[in-house]
Amino acid sequence: MIDDQLHRWRLLAVASGLVIVLIIPLSAFVKSGDAPAKATIDGELSFVGRETCRPCHEQADVAWSGSDHDLAMDVATDETVLGDFNNAVFVSKGRETRFFRKGDSFFANTQGADGEPADFQITHVFGHEPLQQYLIPFPGGRLQCLTIAWNSEENEWFDLYPHHDHPPDDWLHWTRAAQNWNGMCAECHSTNLKKGFDPQTRSYSTSWSEIDVSCEACHGPGSRYVAWAEVEPMAREVIDGFGLVIPTSQLTSTEQVELCAPCHSRRSELGDYNHSRLALLDHMLPSLLREGLYHADGQIEDEVYVWGSFTQSKMFHNDVRCGDCHDVHSLELRFEGNDLCGQCHRADVYDTSEHHFHKKTVDGKASDGALCIKCHMPETTYMVIDERADHSLRIPRPDLSLEIGTPNACNQAGCHADKSADWATRSYREWYGRAKKPHYGTTFAAARGGSQEAVAELIRLATDTLNHSIVRATALSLLAGIPQGQSTMAVALSDEEPLMRHTALMSITASSPEELTELVAPLLLDEIRGVRMQAAVNLADIPNKLLKPYQLEAREKALDEYVEAMQYSLDFSFAGHNLGNLFARRQQPDKAMQAYREAIAIDDLFYPAKVNLAVLLNAEGRNDEAAKLLLEVVESHPEQYEASYSLGLLLAEMGRYGEAETYLQRAAAGMPNHTRVRYNLQQVQEYLDRTGGR
Repeated sequence: MIDDQLHRWRLLAVASGLVIVLIIPLSAFVKSGDAPAKATIDGELSFVGRETCRPCHEQADVAWSGSDHDLAMDVATDETVLGDFNNAVFVSKGRETRFFRKGDSFFANTQGADGEPADFQITHVFGHEPLQQYLIPFPGGRLQCLTIAWNSEENEWFDLYPHHDHPPDDWLHWTRAAQNWNGMCAECHSTNLKKGFDPQTRSYSTSWSEIDVSCEACHGPGSRYVAWAEVEPMAREVIDGFGLVIPTSQLTSTEQVELCAPCHSRRSELGDYNHSRLALLDHMLPSLLREGLYHADGQIEDEVYVWGSFTQSKMFHNDVRCGDCHDVHSLELRFEGNDLCGQCHRADVYDTSEHHFHKKTVDGKASDGALCIKCHMPETTYMVIDERADHSLRIPRPDLSLEIGTPNACNQAGCHADKSADWATRSYREWYGRAKKPHYGTTFAAARGGSQEAVAELIRLATDTLNHSIVRATALSLLAGIPQGQSTMAVALSDEEPLMRHTALMSITASSPEELTELVAPLLLDEIRGVRMQAAVNLADIPNKLLKPYQLEAREKALDEYVEAMQYSLDFSFAGHNLGNLFARRQQPDKAMQAYREAIAIDDLFYPAKVNLAVLLNAEGRNDEAAKLLLEVVESHPEQYEASYSLGLLLAEMGRYGEAETYLQRAAAGMPNHTRVRYNLQQVQEYLDRTGGR
């Protein structure tokens, strides 16, 4: 007889924790809000706008004008558009795009959502250097970012995806959700942005108080400060920060870095940012040093926007802040060349050939090899032409390139790309000797590869408070599912760092509901929103009798916060999927199925929602629908062998043993160490042999 497991098949389950949104620089109609009226010092906060600040802060305004923040976004005009719209034609992947004008308006004739070329009006520009993108209004209040951009340094059009052809039904096509300005880009290019997504109509009513990144983006809504400043000097009330929501001159180094983090980090958002100085995890969840985002040693790989790399650095640990290197208003570097680092590091020690072993000049020009940033801030190119420096300010480690395959500054393009990592390692050791301390990169690489030998070192890294919380939390996350790491998870639940507490909640397991309740229930009252929401999710299906009355109340409040956060992001598939997981755990299958279907409607290739929807359909005996969903998953994601396994089990349950064999064979080949797959495959094959292949 076929193993009973075939009749109690379990599909791939994806945790209902808060999933990191891919925030990438892609670039309805957006409406600009009128500047609100000024408030009294004790009144409700409101945004007053840059023009109100300018008369008293002229120097800061002059520095800001023309900065990346000033030019983050604007209405498309003769003054703001940099691209060639004089009937310029650009051809990529065999398709032609023509840029032209009609009167004062700008247009692109290019492939639309139906696959056919059409004229689209460009209403806004996005950024200015080294590239400028263009925004096009679509029905439902959407602005879509064209994936053909203007290279403002070479003065030419180029394709942001030169090596990938995304058809109109692909999530990454310029008319689809990945290129949607409202959800993907808007918050960090305008001030006081309200996304305004309506999940019922799938439309946006996005608004802002200022179109670019202006004064109040960093200083907070200014009405109380203005009310204080308008009082005669002798009559002004003595109040902290002069009424500023964020008195930036009084910030610690960590506070200033975290002030920049809401935009300069890879993260998921928990709602509209109100430009107040909140704890990071009150309004966002920063990404850890995850595979695919960061190399194993913490160097940047995908676009991660500085915070996660800088907080790994010795500079951050020694209270260096963004404003020590960048003017906070113009964003320009405070000094040129090595003089920037010479603010702290003695030039007679470090700006010498005895330190960097490179000539300071070559043919009368400054040598790249003698620049601090070339060794300590190697650049990675994103968006085809945008070179961004790694802000972890690490010592070059070509030996790690040999050991774990990470890149190194010596062999980067423009330096010694023609040499091997072995050559770079030998040269490095001749100059500086061998590295004296182990690097967490070797541990992370081993853990990513599934090595059990990394467990002890992961535990040490997670508990060593000399490491920054992003390193500790990454080590903790890599202990997920490892029994030896669970005691470390339990201790981390009371760590003073919110990121550690949240990571522990995402990864902790318990032997019983009672144990889980004892460990997690105290965090239902955590002062940090992201932490208490995740605690509530962990306890969502815990029997009420295990919680004290005040804990029950706290759980429901935190779950309401969680649902609100997910509803805010229902324009992304992960949010509907997470809500579906929550409703399924709370025994609300109809609501769960609706949420999963909403996730699939956003992105038909988002397989976790399809898999979990199939689980619910199977539970209701709707196996044909469940099998159809799983078949879609294995066809679009053949590497998802768990889905092939689940489909095989379901088909066997339905009596379709010949088809079941096909998918169980695929699962067995893809998961060679999964003995249960092979056992179930063998049972199906034995049944087919007994029945003559029926």
